[in-house]
Amino acid sequence: MSCDDCKTSIFRQKIGRCTRCMWQLTALSVISWPLWWFLYRDTPREVNSIALLFFCSAFSGLLALHLIVLAYRRLRRRE
Repeated sequence: MSCDDCKTSIFRQKIGRCTRCMWQLTALSVISWPLWWFLYRDTPREVNSIALLFFCSAFSGLLALHLIVLAYRRLRRRE
């Protein structure tokens, strides 16, 4: 990755700072949730459906974590 925050290997330094990661997670969430809804909502107990649901949850969860830490860092910087 090209940003300075991603060149380090410490996860805590990356979270909430890497805009490239946030855009990628946003795109993956926007693509994967409708995909699950239209293809697998009728069969939620199939392995494919459960796997895609886990991926969707992971993308959205990591994006939420990025956004929460971003908001926290911006609020802390103002004080």
